[in-house]
Amino acid sequence: MEEQLLDKSVIETGEMVLNMGPQHPSTHGVLRLKIHTDGEVVSKIEPIIGYLHRCFEKHCEKLSYEQIVPFTDRCDYLASMHMDHAYSLAVEKLLDIELPERVEYIRVIISELQRIASHLVAVGTFGLDVGAITPFTWTIRDRERVLDLFEALCGARLLYNYIWPGGVSHDLPPKFLERTIEFLEYFDPQIDELNNLLTTNKIFIERTADVGVLPPEVGINYGVTGPSLRGSGVNFDLRKNEPYSVYPNFDFDVPLGEGIMGTLGDSWDRYYVRVLEMRESAKIIRQAIEQLPDGDVHAALPKKVRPNAGEVYGRYESARGDVGFYIISNGKNIPLRVKMRSPAFCNLSVLSEISEGWMISDIIAILGSLDIVLGEIDR
Repeated sequence: MEEQLLDKSVIETGEMVLNMGPQHPSTHGVLRLKIHTDGEVVSKIEPIIGYLHRCFEKHCEKLSYEQIVPFTDRCDYLASMHMDHAYSLAVEKLLDIELPERVEYIRVIISELQRIASHLVAVGTFGLDVGAITPFTWTIRDRERVLDLFEALCGARLLYNYIWPGGVSHDLPPKFLERTIEFLEYFDPQIDELNNLLTTNKIFIERTADVGVLPPEVGINYGVTGPSLRGSGVNFDLRKNEPYSVYPNFDFDVPLGEGIMGTLGDSWDRYYVRVLEMRESAKIIRQAIEQLPDGDVHAALPKKVRPNAGEVYGRYESARGDVGFYIISNGKNIPLRVKMRSPAFCNLSVLSEISEGWMISDIIAILGSLDIVLGEIDR
């Protein structure tokens, strides 16, 4: 009798499915995660997307090439300049036009400022994800300085519509370069302060080192690009591997993960690559300002964009990785088809692969280290 009671009192444990999001603050947007767990240990994650879907690609089939630019702004709303730049490069490739050098240099200056602003959000929110509040307030403060520059440039702080196919909307305003140099002089010491506060913090290292390790071959197979792949030691940056614009004219390094705080390709490596990239962006901006030529920024701006029938694929190294725009033209002023490759989509796809066996609290750190933007994923 006692044995029977003992048998009945045994509690069977099984897999439990938890929902995280789409309103959870640590999902970095309207992302829903179906997390399969055995107790606190995660066995599988199913990312469910589409909550921010805006039919961007289908919408492009009803807009002229020029009218699409404000909508590319909204794809990656933390790096809007990169989206505009990537789309404009693809259209210019389709038109087969050559831009004035001044336009190319201005675009590089603006794009690298945007990279710094985007990485500041990535680094700050990543610290917030693992419980460090102060770095977030610091990085948002410094990002505001970049947004002040963008506001002086085009009047907007988030969605810019500044880089157009064939050029830019207008030339740099007075004292913009002086203000940019002032920002860089201020910002360099701030990276050192951030390192002292967060990068070498014992608690931060324990939460991120050896957590969510992404082996190089797995990252490549999943199509992961950008800092998330370079954190695994893979030396792939389109600015070096497939140079565009005037990037070949600049001397800069491509930071790679080295596993100095743990295993190569862990969450700490992905974080630290972004920190180092901000230094390299500052280096590129200084060189671009020194080399900036004179010229008319509207010299190659077409009055109406009407490319010949054909198709083109353009690639661009955004803050999150390899952005691609595939455009099919039928000879009209409206594209027949526009398809966008989202690096954040591919980066998110590897989440379950690198999260298996970790605890629920670690999933927040792993997801944060991938630096996703849902506007780009859902588009």
